[in-house]
This record gives sequence, C-alpha cells and structure tokens, in this order.
Amino acid sequence: MAYSGLSLGGALTPWVRRLMVLNGLVFMAQLGTQNQLVQYLAFVPFQVLQQPWTVVTYMFAHGGFMHLFFNMLALFFFGPPLEARWGSAEFIRYYLVCGLGGAALSYAFAPNAPIIGASAAVYGVMLAFAMNWPDAPIYIWAIFPIPAKYLVAIFAVMSFVSMLDGRGGNIAHAAHLGGFAAGWLYIRLNRPGGALAGLKRSVQRRGLRVVPGSAGHAPTQPPPPAPAQRRGSVTREEGLLDELDRVLDKISTDGIASLSPDERRLLDEVSRRYRQN
Repeated sequence: MAYSGLSLGGALTPWVRRLMVLNGLVFMAQLGTQNQLVQYLAFVPFQVLQQPWTVVTYMFAHGGFMHLFFNMLALFFFGPPLEARWGSAEFIRYYLVCGLGGAALSYAFAPNAPIIGASAAVYGVMLAFAMNWPDAPIYIWAIFPIPAKYLVAIFAVMSFVSMLDGRGGNIAHAAHLGGFAAGWLYIRLNRPGGALAGLKRSVQRRGLRVVPGSAGHAPTQPPPPAPAQRRGSVTREEGLLDELDRVLDKISTDGIASLSPDERRLLDEVSRRYRQN
C-alpha cells in the first residue's frame, strides 16, 4: 500500500520539534507582553514595505491557545513522515515556502487584514503528505477514517469557497490557499519528477558543469577524450547515471535508510568522482 510503514504521530523529527518549540515560545512571549508583541510579528499586506520581516514572523504568532494547538497538532501528525522522507533541509525549505505563499495570496486577496498563524505552512505540509501517501487513512474524531487525499481536498475546497464569499470570520482563508498553492507548485517544480528537477537531471546527463567562480560564463567541459576512449567512457557514464537515478528515486520514495550497502557504495563513488572533478 502507498502508506506501508507509515507511522503518524511517531518520533518527532528535528525541524518539526524545533518548529513546535519555537511556536510555543513565541506564544508564551505574546502572553507575557499581553499580546503587544503581535503587532511586530503579524503580517499586514499593505504595510509590508514598513515591516518586511513579518512575511516570516507571522507564521510563529497565534491568536489564541486553540489556534496554536490545532496547528501544532497537524504539524505533529503530518510533519515527521514528510521530514523523514525528504530530509530536514528540504522539509524546512518547503515549510517556509508554503508560509510565504500564504503571505503572497493574502496580499492579493486580503490586503488590509492582519495575518498570523502557522496555518499556511501547515496546510502545505498536509498537502505534501497527501501527495506522498494519498490513501493513508486519517481518523476524524479518532473514529471515521478518510484517505488523506480526500481530507486535504475538502480543506482546500472549504478554504476556496469561504474566501470567495467572505465566510469564516477572522480565519485567513487566503493564507490557507496560498500555502496549498505554493506547496503544489514547489512539489511539481522541485521534487523528483518535477519540471526543474527533470531539467537539472537532463543538464547533468549532458555532462555540463559550472566551474566555481565562472559566473556569467558558459558552462565548461573537460577536453574530449580520444574516439575509442570516448565510446567506452560514455557507455560507463550513462550506466552510472542510470543507476544513480534509480538510487535517488529510491531515496525519494523510501528514504536513505532503505539503501543497500552496494547502493551506498555507489553514492560514495559518485561523490568522490564529482569532488575530484
């Protein structure tokens, strides 16, 4: 099954833990300042030039305990499997991109409304989870199972309809949709199989390398070998790249822990080769 071995709410991964702690600390600081701190953290779209840092800080402020609780609960359940599969650096990059997407769509559709909360980033995490494990059952009220793909689709539709008709009171529906949109674009463009990832792989297959310090100059290649050497070298290089593609796809699907000793040796060999080059 698509979610074989998946454990929701398991051990916290590094960036999920840090994000939960940071959000909790900021909330306590809000309480300690009687929420005066919020005016320096909240993102107000039409004031972005005066307070540009708020496109990031708004993700860590919350309007109340329940607002914080439900965002961190979703991050606790959906974040660790994603970080374990993608790696910590990719996970936190994606999280912040989704939060920035929430700010961007809020700028377009709610320019006068102050925005706070991790919801945009967390909605992006939920989307990525559903795209990786679409059929994983999510239990509503711990009773009714619903596949992750349907749950996320319901949230997206509800946010879209509520944003258009203005329902939902002080809920930032545009930010939620911005998190969804930024997450979807990021995955489609940057993750394995995405457009930019495919372009990068295509360039690598052609042996193009940018020499450090050569900004503004065309990519360079080493001098071509003799014809007899070239045929054998190209064949070995293509075979190595094909095998490397397979190993990278396996890491993307099952995580680096799934690699066999031979596959790890292949990664070490490629790493040494590129360091020498």
